[in-house]
Amino acid sequence: MENKFIIVTKGNGWVEIALNRPKVYNALNKELLGELLEAITEADNDEKLKCIVITGRGGAFCSGQDLKSVGGDLDNIPFSKIVREQYNPLILKMAECRKTIICKLNGLAAGAGCSLALACDLIVASKDAYLAEIFPHIGLVMDGGSTYFLLNKLGYTKAYEIATTGRKVYADEAEKIGLIIKSVESSELNEVVQQYIDVYTNASLTAVAGIKEMLQKAAGMSLKEVLEMEADYQQKVGRGKDFIEGVRAFLEKRKPNFNQ
Repeated sequence: MENKFIIVTKGNGWVEIALNRPKVYNALNKELLGELLEAITEADNDEKLKCIVITGRGGAFCSGQDLKSVGGDLDNIPFSKIVREQYNPLILKMAECRKTIICKLNGLAAGAGCSLALACDLIVASKDAYLAEIFPHIGLVMDGGSTYFLLNKLGYTKAYEIATTGRKVYADEAEKIGLIIKSVESSELNEVVQQYIDVYTNASLTAVAGIKEMLQKAAGMSLKEVLEMEADYQQKVGRGKDFIEGVRAFLEKRKPNFNQ
């Protein structure tokens, strides 16, 4: 299927998916969300890929839901239907995706766009970029997983403050409080993101995917349950070819080649 609202560019072991509605700051509509879900699903199923980058074309990452696309009858917008059918499958797919998902935050990420960024495993942002949970400014609560992501990344007090004020959290502050991994000059954004891409395209996909699953599960577990989970995953991952290659590389004092 030809994409209308995203641009997919493949590299060596990675793929970039760029939201492509620059005239509306990459606002999300049903079609774009569907294309994004399909592209991530395809990337997850592609054995040659280890890393997915999500970014936006133009001067923004994503301005959130395209309010014009939900219709003019404000009294009868099917909020739950839109969230359950358009957003939830995408956010769940991103969480379940075995590949590392990096957000290249090149501009504003507001509302559902903020949720999309937070759903990525890592966010690298230019210093002029910001995250904003603008939902209360239009009389709505957060969706797209922001309630979960903010609370888990920041704890209740800071999550509450950012969520209820809807203020702009610029990259430097976002890095300081742990919302993003790195704040860089806009001229350095591509280079720094590429450095992370290089890490994950050369890493063991089996190990990284296992760690991603474990970290997501561990939040609701006791220490005893985590220890049992670690034992189970170690048994499963340790039977893979990446472990053998990693040990051989260690003994031979060379870098492992996990792309065999």
